[in-house]
Amino acid sequence: MKRIFYLAILLVFACKSDNKEGKAQVQKPGYFSSVEVEPILEADTLSIRAIEVIGNNLAFAGNKGVYGLYNRQANTWKTNVQKYDTLVPEFRAVASTPNDFFMLSVASPALLYKTGENGKMELVYEEDDEKAFYDSMAFWNDSEGIAMGDPTQNCLSVIITRDAGKTWKKLSCDVLPEAEEGEAAFAASNSNIAVKGDNTWILSGGKRSRVFYSPDKGKTWEVFETPLVQGEATTGGYSIAFYDENNGFIIGGDYTKPKENRANKAVTKDGGKTWQLVGKDKDPGYKSSVRYVPGSNAAELVASGFSGISYSKDSGSTWNKLSEEGFYTLRFIDDSTAYAAGKGRIALLHFK
Repeated sequence: MKRIFYLAILLVFACKSDNKEGKAQVQKPGYFSSVEVEPILEADTLSIRAIEVIGNNLAFAGNKGVYGLYNRQANTWKTNVQKYDTLVPEFRAVASTPNDFFMLSVASPALLYKTGENGKMELVYEEDDEKAFYDSMAFWNDSEGIAMGDPTQNCLSVIITRDAGKTWKKLSCDVLPEAEEGEAAFAASNSNIAVKGDNTWILSGGKRSRVFYSPDKGKTWEVFETPLVQGEATTGGYSIAFYDENNGFIIGGDYTKPKENRANKAVTKDGGKTWQLVGKDKDPGYKSSVRYVPGSNAAELVASGFSGISYSKDSGSTWNKLSEEGFYTLRFIDDSTAYAAGKGRIALLHFK
C-alpha cells in the first residue's frame, strides 16, 4: 500500500454530491420486500464497523490500521495503513466534513486523525488514559463535531471541536450528567451518536442504558431513561437514529444472546425525552445498527447485525427479515441503496 493518502481524493469525492443521508428526498415508491447484496470489498482479515457516505462514495476505517475511500462511479478503492510508532490502531469511529475525513481509534492511547495538508493523515487528538475507549463521532456542520466514549472519570467521555477538527477539547464532568455504575457504550457500528440541527443524542449501554441529550451542540446536557434491557455488561442500546428532531429509534439487546428479542427496540416521538418499547418479544433480536429509510416519513427502518438484515415499515412495530447476510453497520446513499460493512467485507445493498 502507498504511504501517502491524498487529500485530493477526498475533495473529489466530497464535491461529487452534498446529499447526506437523511436529507429530504422524494417519497420512495413502495415498501421493501428483498435486498440484493453486492460485495465491493472483500478481505478476510478486516473487521469494519465505521463507514461514512461522502456523496455517492464511501470512506471507512477498521482494524489493523486500514482505512480507505471507494469511488462508486469508477468502482475503485484507495486504501492505506495508519500506524502510530510501532502501534497499529483499530478504528471504530469515522466522520467527515466537505474538506476532511476523520478517524478515531478505540482503546488507549485514543488517536484521532484528520486529513492533513501534506497528504498524510494528521494526529489532532491523543488521550493516554488507560480507560480511554471511544465509540462514535459525528459533525453538526463544517466546523463543529463531537465524539463520545466510555467513562474515564464519573461521566461519559465527550470531546468536541469548534474549528473544523484542528483541535479537540474534552468536556469536564461538571458539564455532563454523571454516569452510573457499569454505564458505558458499544463501539459496534459508529452509531451511538445522532445529530439533527443543533440537537445531539448519545446512547449508552451496559448495566445502564440511557440517552444523553444536548439541545445546543454539546454546551448543556440532560439524560433520559430508556426501557431497553440492561443490567449486564453486554446489554442495552447499541445504535440510535433520528429521522428529524422529534422521531427517533434505538436498538440493541445482548450480543451474546442474539436471538433474544425482549426489550431491545424502542421509539420516541418527543425528541428522546420518553421512549416506548416496540416489537415486544418479536424478531429481530440483537442488532448493532439501525437507520431510517430516507423519504419514509419516519415509518421505515433497516436494522443490521451479524445475524442478518431486517426491515420495518411501521416505525418498528413489526419486522421482516430480508437477508441472512451479516453486517455490523450500514448507511443509506438514497431511499433504496445503502453501504454496509462487517467482518471481512463491504457491500452495496440494493433494496427492492
